[in-house]
Amino acid sequence: MAMNLAGQPILILKEGTERSKGKDAIQSNINAARVIADSVRTSLGPRGLDKMLVDQFGDVVITNDGATIMKEVDVQHPAAKMMVEVSKTQDEETGDGTTTSVIITGELLKQASKLLEQKIHPTVITEGYRKATEEALKVIERVSIKADIDDEDSMKKVAMTTMSTKVVNENKALLADIAVQAVKAVAENVNGEWRVDLDNIQIQKKKGESIDQTKLIKGIILDKEIVHSGMPKHVRDAKIALIESALEIEKTEFDAKLQISSPEQMQAFLDQEQKMLQDMVNKIADSGANVVFCQKGIDDLAQHFMAKKGIIAVRRIKKSDMEKLSRATGAKIVTRIKDITAGDLGNAGHVEERKIMDDYMVFVEECASPKSVVIMIRGGTDLVVDEADRALHDALCVVKDVVIENAIVTGGGSIETEIAMGLRTFADSLSGREQLAVKAFADAMEVIPKTLAENAGLDQIDILMKLRSAHGNNKPHVGVNVENDHDHIADMKEAAVFEPALVKKQAIKSASECAVLILRIDDVIASTKTEAPPGGPGGGMPPGMGGMGGMGGMGGMGGMPPM
Repeated sequence: MAMNLAGQPILILKEGTERSKGKDAIQSNINAARVIADSVRTSLGPRGLDKMLVDQFGDVVITNDGATIMKEVDVQHPAAKMMVEVSKTQDEETGDGTTTSVIITGELLKQASKLLEQKIHPTVITEGYRKATEEALKVIERVSIKADIDDEDSMKKVAMTTMSTKVVNENKALLADIAVQAVKAVAENVNGEWRVDLDNIQIQKKKGESIDQTKLIKGIILDKEIVHSGMPKHVRDAKIALIESALEIEKTEFDAKLQISSPEQMQAFLDQEQKMLQDMVNKIADSGANVVFCQKGIDDLAQHFMAKKGIIAVRRIKKSDMEKLSRATGAKIVTRIKDITAGDLGNAGHVEERKIMDDYMVFVEECASPKSVVIMIRGGTDLVVDEADRALHDALCVVKDVVIENAIVTGGGSIETEIAMGLRTFADSLSGREQLAVKAFADAMEVIPKTLAENAGLDQIDILMKLRSAHGNNKPHVGVNVENDHDHIADMKEAAVFEPALVKKQAIKSASECAVLILRIDDVIASTKTEAPPGGPGGGMPPGMGGMGGMGGMGGMGGMPPM
């Protein structure tokens, strides 16, 4: 980049810096973003196809989950990275709709490209897109259907819809029911508002058996084993103590010497240690506890005493697991053993050590009103288990969205078609070129039903005309139904295809903001990467150069031969 003043070129940027500006910069960014959108487009809908992703280490991921695809693909173009950010934001905010948001972003940029060719300024387009976004959100509010935490049927239908595109489609009814029960268990009403922390739903994945063996555990699973072979392996009506400190004799924190002059003194010292440990165990037993979970270590002698009293003990449990145990069982975490009372104990119907595949695990089950639960996912292979995990994550997220927002919309491209119809009516009320941008936004929204039709092998234009006709006749819930062999459209409300309103709102907002951001860039200045000196961080000395680093050949040094 150089300026020419009075015949003298003035260099501003470093040599090798690449710069593109104006229409070339905008078009380059649009093309990069559209490539990303096209890459995930074929994975949308119940007839969408999967992607096989192989990383640099040879690990394979097979999925059609948009968030996973975008996470695994290593993109370099800055505009493409912005598309990855859209996917990431959508996943973090709502947990679903990542593919939708990326596809809509790509289509918004495609429609904007057509407007740019008509000499419409990017600022006009971005302003039109902002107005269209506000109107689209109003349409969602108008056609959404109320649902809340007591409406289990609607929440289950929402979860089944999000899993209908996954590998676990055959078992979606079972997994949807598990997702609804798990979210209801951990949901908390704070000042009249429902809150759901999905961290309180632990996911345990174990290869083996089949997906239909996936279960909801109303309690906690610990990847630990019982510390002593003499302890019982299962306990009914468990009274659970959670102890933060070690069941060991505390060592002095300073140097100390014991002068022992006879064997009796030595024996007395050992007896005192034993008595202290026995007192600890007696204190626990007196509180009524028959199961002990300890965050730190348990002395071998203490294990022996607990085994004699029929107490189950598990040690070195993570702090996060201790907190989950507290939420699940109602137990209080005790710091000092001598302060433990019956009021500090929690309850569980059943505590048992089981062997799952090659690992021993401790199951704390049948808690009365657990605020922390576990879903144990089973499957034939690691790939199946991982995909079931991703599907269940989406299901949990959409159920959570319904609990928080209390609103759902019909799927199958019906809401996008209704938004497009509403935006075209809204565009007619505008004057100036913004009207064209709003209509372009409306056209972009129809990419969802068109993609659903395309992925099912149907005629896009035919399906789109049928949808426009139905929505024009005041049928706002009609969408693409690939199972319907007659005309491939149906009332999605009757077909029980629902999605959270929150997911659609976030997808449109994320897509619009990303498209606007890319359209406002008219100058791209890319610096060249600085290469590391040869030889790595050890001073830049090439191999075999002894102490004469970097002076191979000694050019210009009086004809001295190379060293």
